[in-house]
Formats: sequence, C-alpha cells, structure tokens
Amino acid sequence: MFTERSLPEAVEQVRAVHAPDAVVLDVERDFETLPPASAEQLGLVADALEPASYPRSWLPADAPDLLVEYASDTFTVGAPGDGGVAWTRQTDPPVVLVKPRLSGSPDSFVRFLVAEALVQIGLGVPEQFLGFFEDRYRAFAAAVSDRLDPVDTYQLSAALYEGYLGLHTRPVFADWADDRPQLHDAWVDAGQRLQPRLSSLDSDIASGRTAFGDGAELACSAIKHDLELPTPFGALNTDAYREHGPDYALTWAEKTLG
Repeated sequence: MFTERSLPEAVEQVRAVHAPDAVVLDVERDFETLPPASAEQLGLVADALEPASYPRSWLPADAPDLLVEYASDTFTVGAPGDGGVAWTRQTDPPVVLVKPRLSGSPDSFVRFLVAEALVQIGLGVPEQFLGFFEDRYRAFAAAVSDRLDPVDTYQLSAALYEGYLGLHTRPVFADWADDRPQLHDAWVDAGQRLQPRLSSLDSDIASGRTAFGDGAELACSAIKHDLELPTPFGALNTDAYREHGPDYALTWAEKTLG
C-alpha cells in the first residue's frame, strides 16, 4: 500500500529545514479520505499512531457524514479537495502521501507539491479546516446557511483554510528563488496557470457560470501564489487574515454571505 519515495536534492533540503522527521510515501491507490483499514497500515511504516478527534459539539446537526467521521476518533487521513498530495501528523513521524493521480504530471510540479506539504507540516497547523475553526465552525455554518447547503459550507471552509495556509507558505516559496530555483519556478508556473481563470472569476460567479464554493477554491488556491484576487476574495489576501485566522474567516463569511 505504501512505499517510501526517493526525493531529489532540493526537496530533501526542504524536508531537512521544515520537517526533518517526515517520511514521504507513494500510495498504491488513489483516495480522498484514506479508509481507516488502509490508514492503519501506516503503523507498518510509522513508530506510532495518534488519531485526532474533535468534539461533536463543534459541528452543526446537518454536518456531512464525512465531517462527522473525521471529527470522531476513527483514524482517517485526507479529505476531499486535498489534491494529489496529503499529509498527516497523526503518525510519528509525520507522513506525506503522494497519490497515483499525479502520474503523468510534470515532475517539477510533483516536486513542488511534495515540498509544499513538507512546509505545511513544519507550520504546526491543523491538518484540516475543522481543527482551524474549532467551535467556531457552528457559527460559520450558521452564517452562510441562507446561501450554502452543508456540503457547500464544507467546501468553502476547506477553501478558506487553504487560503490561510497559503498566507504562511508563500514567503517560503518566494525565498526559494536563489537557493531552490527549480521549486521556485514550479511555484511561479502554477500561479501563472491560475491567472486566466481568476481574471473572469467575479463575473463567472455573478452570472452563475461558477458556483461560489468552486470560485472560493480557485481564489484561495491563488493566495499561496501571491496573485491579486477579485472581490470578495481580495479581503482574504491580507495580513489581517494571517494574524486573526478563524475569527477573521468567520467575520468575512458573515459579511459576504450572511
């Protein structure tokens, strides 16, 4: 199910700086949330497993089943929207999981995604948005309930957390220009690929061509590339969001969708 992945020198350097104990693994099968039975197999490559759990009281009554399971003491790794690379600190040492869906992607892009995961591990932040919002998630869901259903609320929450992470990781990526130019170039290239879609995002949302949650995913993904965002997402691309995190996200949601 899992095999250790060989890392090029630049990514190995990132690991040494940000997550020296982390293990990078290739995964045999694709997943969004790794099934508990498969997740427990990580015990074969890790010294210990410490499943995370969260109080059910943090969730609204209509929370999606997937989020309820994630909050429980069931050992789950990853969530929809994680993309081709996921990571967890529920293992000792932490692990980065590279999914088969990245097969065929440019090597430079895959190297960047792995390096990004290692940087995120080193931030000491929660793995998913529920650990970010904590008990504020109920208030967040209530604030957007007139516009979004529980699944859309989940999507927006995950996007907002991705944007918050991006505010912390992009200074690291920018500093790679001299020491790790290939990783830096991959970061820049990924941002340039997002730019055309951002330019029409506000009109696409207003016309209904793009759902609000999908637009939020795109905009919040662009934050880590330091791109200019359209209204109302530009308010997230700020030092205030980086500093105040979930409180700021809740206020933004209340003003934007309340």
